[in-house]
Amino acid sequence: MKIGIVGAGNIGSALALRWVERGHEVKIANSRGPASLADIARETGAQAVDVRDAVKDADVVVVTIPQAKVPNLPKDLFAGVPSSVVVIDTGNYYPQQRDGRIDGIEKGLTESRWVEQQIGRPVVKAFNNIYAQHLRDHGKPAGAAGRVALPVADDDPQAKAVVMRLVDEIGFDPVDAGDIDGSWRQQPATPVYTADFDAAGVRDALHKADPARKPEWRATDLSPGDFDNPA
Repeated sequence: MKIGIVGAGNIGSALALRWVERGHEVKIANSRGPASLADIARETGAQAVDVRDAVKDADVVVVTIPQAKVPNLPKDLFAGVPSSVVVIDTGNYYPQQRDGRIDGIEKGLTESRWVEQQIGRPVVKAFNNIYAQHLRDHGKPAGAAGRVALPVADDDPQAKAVVMRLVDEIGFDPVDAGDIDGSWRQQPATPVYTADFDAAGVRDALHKADPARKPEWRATDLSPGDFDNPA
């Protein structure tokens, strides 16, 4: 499978490494250009490209950049990209730590529904609730005791199935988390976030999630601060 990753941070790099290991053809891009990705390319085996080349001829595209940077992507990035291409959103909204105020999310849109509006494509929500280092290191063979599970939310069953298969390939049990409007169940501050549950634990955590966004995950007049000093 041809996979393009837009964003070369911790999650993007971890996914690139694991999917290359599984025999996929992976391209990775960031806003600074391929020359800045030489070390990541050597470490992961992915091909460093520019953003437009990352989505060209891909079967799956992963958007894994800070939430506030999503509107900075080229407006025509997906022009000419077939509708059959699956787009994965791994992002989380960190208003007080990094992103500042995003009005659509503050007014009630799920993070991924807002991303869809920015890029003009439907997305699958996945890989947002696990630490990058755990994504690198905690994968286990199917059926192994204590295998960590990851929620996958999407409106399209076929796209969801593709992503669930990719989750399984790198050592995690995929759990169907419903549709994008319900993907608030895996956003920050919910029970499943960074919890490393097994499949039964993920299902239970999704069921227990509260749709009310907690005050510490809303923007303030001083937002953003940083991860050490949220504002």
